[in-house]
Amino acid sequence: MDNDVSELVERLGSDEDAVRKMAVFKLQNSIGDPSFADTFIAEDGLTRLRYLTLHASGNTLAYSLTSFARLLEVDKGWECVDQELVERIVELIVMHPLVNILRGAMSILVSIVSHPYTGGGRLSQNGTFGFRALKPAIAIYPQFLEMLVSRLSSADHALCANALQLINSLMRDSITNDSELEWPKFIQKLQDLGVIKAVYSLMQGTALQDHAHPLIEFQSLTKVLLRKWRDIPLDLEKPEHRRALKGIHLASTNDKGAEASNDVRRSKKHNPEKWRRLGFETESPVVQFEDMGFLGMMDLADFVRNHQDAFQKMLLEQSTKPTLQRCPIARASLSVTSIIYDHFEVDKSEVEDTKSYLLLESRSNLDKIFKPLLLHWTRLHVAGLHAFFRLWKATGAELEDYDKIVELVRILIESVVGGAARTKDVQDVEEELSDFEYSRLRSLQMELLELTYEDVWGQHLRQVREELQHEALQFVKEQRIRCLLQGAWFPNESAPIVDGSSKWKFIQLSHNRRFLHFGDFESADMKRPELDVLPGKIDLSIVSSVVSNVSAPPDDSSASTVKSMTQHVSSTKITIHGYAHSSPVSSDGHKSNGHIRSASRTTQREVVLLSLRPQSPSIASEWLDGLLMLLNQQPITAETSKLINLISNYGLKIRLLNVRFDDAVFAGEAPAVPSRDGLTDDYYYDVFGGS
Repeated sequence: MDNDVSELVERLGSDEDAVRKMAVFKLQNSIGDPSFADTFIAEDGLTRLRYLTLHASGNTLAYSLTSFARLLEVDKGWECVDQELVERIVELIVMHPLVNILRGAMSILVSIVSHPYTGGGRLSQNGTFGFRALKPAIAIYPQFLEMLVSRLSSADHALCANALQLINSLMRDSITNDSELEWPKFIQKLQDLGVIKAVYSLMQGTALQDHAHPLIEFQSLTKVLLRKWRDIPLDLEKPEHRRALKGIHLASTNDKGAEASNDVRRSKKHNPEKWRRLGFETESPVVQFEDMGFLGMMDLADFVRNHQDAFQKMLLEQSTKPTLQRCPIARASLSVTSIIYDHFEVDKSEVEDTKSYLLLESRSNLDKIFKPLLLHWTRLHVAGLHAFFRLWKATGAELEDYDKIVELVRILIESVVGGAARTKDVQDVEEELSDFEYSRLRSLQMELLELTYEDVWGQHLRQVREELQHEALQFVKEQRIRCLLQGAWFPNESAPIVDGSSKWKFIQLSHNRRFLHFGDFESADMKRPELDVLPGKIDLSIVSSVVSNVSAPPDDSSASTVKSMTQHVSSTKITIHGYAHSSPVSSDGHKSNGHIRSASRTTQREVVLLSLRPQSPSIASEWLDGLLMLLNQQPITAETSKLINLISNYGLKIRLLNVRFDDAVFAGEAPAVPSRDGLTDDYYYDVFGGS
């Protein structure tokens, strides 16, 4: 092997370009082996590789750059990394158009920026590692960052991934090592160059698999930035913090120029609600930023700066309302920031984020891992804040309702943003946040509330639900039977049509609920007949079954009254079957003897006792399920089932909304028993209403 390496090194120094090109072509495939790399360096191959990197061109340069990059990846060859080399690489990235050269150049810079220490743990004496190693070269080629961001739109997926990987390295090193004043400027410069738009496009693209690893790192770095901004406390001793807060106040005024400045100075002396007017809880706004830090300030400042007209209009609208009905704009902005922060789990550690790499083997997991909307933080904040204002107005909320509106916005964000597909455009998300109906939001809230209590109460809640279902069933059973007790008119299909009108049958359940009484009449317009004038009677004890086709729609859906049904008979039919041989029933309603109860019904013949033609689906549901429930059978129509579920769910929601979340565990000490001192004998305690 040593002889092969020596020969390879010798060929690297050949005077013929073709020989050098072939040698470095072979080198790029072997140099990634650490043992080969050690031998190569021992044979003084590193010096010749560096020379080719600095002076070669064409494919020879491309192979040299790739070889050098792979050498650095195995942590070798750092002694040849100096300012001259860095400047050469930056120049290539800015000036060279060939993709195969750009890939290797970017890979070298990734290693340099990501490797701030030498193998022995000592800082480089020349400062040639980290972002600082690139700054002198960038000063010579100021278009470097612009060219780098432009490569994110390259059709070559590998080059695109390399460019993003280098941007990630620069961002991470800047955030870690730059001063508090420097790193925000660098991040802002990248954003101004369009890095957010470019990465957002990659996250939504079809070549996601090719860019997956650098995209995950960028997403993770975005969270690092948000955490870093959140962890910076608002400090009015810092000029940039003071300017940001002052800008919020200036944006709240309608006046411009010197007149505005004079008004601001006057307001400091005479306006006792300078900051509370803007929605802060006190006249010390710094306190309001304790939870969200400078991130909260950035979001609020961005809103009032870029949406100044809406901000001023909102302030004007609120100023006309009583104090307790005003929407606290500044406080709402901070709450929306907190909601979005929690939604994207920004506090989630990078260790957790890196677990996402393990899921990349399955393409189906990509849509779950990537959150493109995170990159449009500011637009989500503005849309969320407008939704907050809309809900405040729609609900007629007051200050005591503030936490309830916050919870509604939280559910809205979870539903719309959390439910958005990876490829859904941010503009569509903004529109959905704006158009989401309040009634639908309340429905979601109740579903989530029920799930939350389900998790906490478990078996207790299931028992409550079963009890309510049983109570609802009994309630509807009584309602249906009372419809039978009231009686109803039905067309008599067996009667002939006389003078263009049908005969009618009136059917009514007896007061003791044991018999069905019925009789035929010429007209349904007459007064409701009494039971004693109805000649027909069916003992419900001999009824064997009740069948129907209630699901079939009526022939004429426009027929909604009894009169409109006089020209035809409904297609819906309820048939009551029973046993033909039964004991006669006396006039007082009692059986003359008891042998029917003991006789075997297998010897009796089942016949049709009575047929009903309901005039509407509601009447059909009432009578079919009423008869079934009267016979202690389960109801079968959709209308009755819907009514039972409606009553049961309504009862459950009332209980959930009126029971404290911790009632199930009775946390804390029991309340003290009220004293009876000074009370007369007339004192009593109402269990339901209080004392």
